Amino acid sequence: MRITGFTSLTTVHDWGRPVGDVNGVVAGGVTEVPLLLLHTDGGLTGIGLGAHTDIARVFPAIENEDPRAVVALYDRMLAHVFKTGHAGATFGTIGAVDMALWDLKAKMAGEPLWRTLGARDRFVPGYASGLDIALGDEELVALYTRYADRGFASAKLKGGRDSDTDVARLKAVADTLRRNSPRPALMLDANESWNVKQAVRYIAEVEAQVPLTWIEEPVRRWDSAGNAAVSRAVKAAVATGENLVGLEQYGPLLDAHGVDVVQAGMVWGITHFLRVSAIAHARDLPVSPVGYNANPIAHAAAAVPNHFTTEVQDLGMPVGLTVDQTIDDGGIRLGDEPGLGITLDEAAIAAIGGVEGWRIPAGPHVRPARAGLRLVPETVPRAERP
Repeated sequence: MRITGFTSLTTVHDWGRPVGDVNGVVAGGVTEVPLLLLHTDGGLTGIGLGAHTDIARVFPAIENEDPRAVVALYDRMLAHVFKTGHAGATFGTIGAVDMALWDLKAKMAGEPLWRTLGARDRFVPGYASGLDIALGDEELVALYTRYADRGFASAKLKGGRDSDTDVARLKAVADTLRRNSPRPALMLDANESWNVKQAVRYIAEVEAQVPLTWIEEPVRRWDSAGNAAVSRAVKAAVATGENLVGLEQYGPLLDAHGVDVVQAGMVWGITHFLRVSAIAHARDLPVSPVGYNANPIAHAAAAVPNHFTTEVQDLGMPVGLTVDQTIDDGGIRLGDEPGLGITLDEAAIAAIGGVEGWRIPAGPHVRPARAGLRLVPETVPRAERP
């Protein structure tokens, strides 16, 4: 069987709430979900999720190749773009292709990907994560009550603007999850919004009232010395890595002991996650994939020995996607459908209109001018100040 072509589609995910972080918010709560379909001469189609704007440049590396050689094809894609580098949009494209290749490999074997990868157990422990910084108190509790109903006993909140506000929100979520554990695990994600001294002071204020399992991305992703300084100064573990693209970017962070929970973005693909997990395992560090639509990397998480917990960002799925998994007992239970277990309703996807999506100027993917430079909390929008 050979790879013959590709198709790009875009569906949407309706979160039913505003979503974002300290950097910005998508107020409408509807975001785009790019889909990549890889076609073969055997009639099978592989599905990959994530932006793939560089597909025209990357595709020649896999055209007419056997998809079962997915690991070799991953390196072939990296080699194909080595002069200009594989970061950013190019790495996202490689990740979407990689996902589709693994989907094909498992479909050719007639089994779910978690079995192809050698997992023994289909259940993947997870934590609740609502991208929730824009939610009011009642909305926040209502959201995490739905997670509690699915058995979750751990949650990650977005924060970083005001420690008093974050403490109150963390306590409210802890109360909500306490039905499933007397001591719920709580994480706080600052999305690179602090400098080192801000981070240490802020986390100390939170930890004086709330025990944190980890603090996520307290400083810039490449600041290995800064992340190490934060890790030494606080009680919580430092979790980071979701925005690192390629193993070479993890090296300085690991050498500096700047990460305690090694993260990898789901959107970067399965081979990337497996390799990050291996280098983390060599250092006796746990690994945790950062969430994305349909939780595709959960299949790989089930197969690695140092998987800690997987981020579950929503309980629903994008429009037109049926996914063979259930979210219960505080995690993801993978099914038996071949490959990633994703089925597309292309008619439903074709009927979707355009959306502004993640990359609106006020959204979380655009770094604010004052990030890392604030001296006082910003709790009141400028338009509402006296």
